[in-house]
Amino acid sequence: MPDRTGVAAPTAEYLWYIPNQVVPGHRGDAVTADHNSLETLTAQARALEEYGWQGALIGTGWGRPDTFTVATALAARTTSFEPLVAVRPGYWRPAHFASAAASLDHLTGGRLRINIVSGKDDLAAYGEAEEDQADRYARTREFLRLVRRLWTEENVTYRGEHYRVTDSTVTPRITVREGRPHPLLYFGGASAAAERVAATEADVQLFWGEPLAGVRERIERLRTLGDELGRVLPPLQFGLRITTFVRDTTEQAWADAEAKVAEMAKTHDRSAPRRAAVGQQRLLDLAARGEVLDDNLYTTPGTVGGGGAGTTWLVGSAEDVAKSLRRYQDLGITHFVLSDTPYLPEIRRQGAQLLPLLRD
Repeated sequence: MPDRTGVAAPTAEYLWYIPNQVVPGHRGDAVTADHNSLETLTAQARALEEYGWQGALIGTGWGRPDTFTVATALAARTTSFEPLVAVRPGYWRPAHFASAAASLDHLTGGRLRINIVSGKDDLAAYGEAEEDQADRYARTREFLRLVRRLWTEENVTYRGEHYRVTDSTVTPRITVREGRPHPLLYFGGASAAAERVAATEADVQLFWGEPLAGVRERIERLRTLGDELGRVLPPLQFGLRITTFVRDTTEQAWADAEAKVAEMAKTHDRSAPRRAAVGQQRLLDLAARGEVLDDNLYTTPGTVGGGGAGTTWLVGSAEDVAKSLRRYQDLGITHFVLSDTPYLPEIRRQGAQLLPLLRD
């Protein structure tokens, strides 16, 4: 199906999530001593290959295993697995990052994807000063522009507010592949500052699991914003990062989902302060509109401690969840990053039950 520019829309792609966490039991995963060993994470990556997933998002943040190191190790032990590596401007200098990414992309035959994260982190821990939102996103814009130039041009000289390089040429050079001049640059964020960066600089804008109407409105706004700001890159693509809670029947899925939420509620401290970014707050606010929105978007997990992609869940049989995901695809979503716990069994369950329906 062509998009509004008359160009054929990209085929939908389905990725998973690999939890590079120091503390076991992430979002209900099995608590084991080897939860983040190379063997455990490799088993997940190889299962993703076996069941037909494109790859997996690997998250980032101070106090977690280094994302780029984890991605490199998993890429070395797989053949088609595509790591979507989350990175933070500030933690990386643009030229250093562009070189590391070009090297990994070269060694993997073009399997690398990048997710740029601008949310707050423990900046002081790795030597950066705390910034206000405007400065943070201004730096992200420069980072994206400079990395893209370093991947596509030689002898780059750049003088910006946050970064500078002189006569910089990254080697090895990125190999241009059909429809892919360099690794795709994913980006998230729902604030006005974040949307201005996405509209002009990103390849893929990732959304959390909002209702269809909210996603439709944001897609339309980002497309309009890109036109107003003079986007010169190919049309912005869109992705969805969400928990998919799948069981053999609709009834069993809801029974299990409600039981899991009840267990989460037992350990949730409702008095603890919760500082949320704009996108996360949008998800938390959904619970006030109802426990279930659209057909099967479950908002209650966010009220008992669920965060990020675990704030809202699509719940149901494989057929129910596939129907809901296709409705997001009808809006223009072509990149899906799904997950549920325990991670390895769900890679297999959803790979066997959900993916074939989505590809049909």
